[in-house]
Amino acid sequence: MDLQDQLKNLFPEHIPAPEEEIVKEEKELWIQKEPMICKFEKRKGKPTTIIEGYEGDDEDFKILAKEIKTKLSVGGSFKDGAIIIQGDYRDKIMKILQEKGFKTKRVGG
Repeated sequence: MDLQDQLKNLFPEHIPAPEEEIVKEEKELWIQKEPMICKFEKRKGKPTTIIEGYEGDDEDFKILAKEIKTKLSVGGSFKDGAIIIQGDYRDKIMKILQEKGFKTKRVGG
């Protein structure tokens, strides 16, 4: 006896609702005219990539930060209107941003 049969025995009048397919909605990011700045810094002796210059909503920028961290499988954070990624990933990040339609500018080295 599986779970569905047990539920039918417990609640004979209940009619199960059809299972709805959950669709994850992708939010459109606001594309700006000014380029986003992608720069390299060393903090406490460790390389970091910093992305600044997004003019849209902070929530959109946080979504973008999470997507970049997931695609690159690296750690990072969002602080003071900047995305801080652990490691030197300027080229990969710039490629990801350009695929999304953003203009980028490489700063430092």
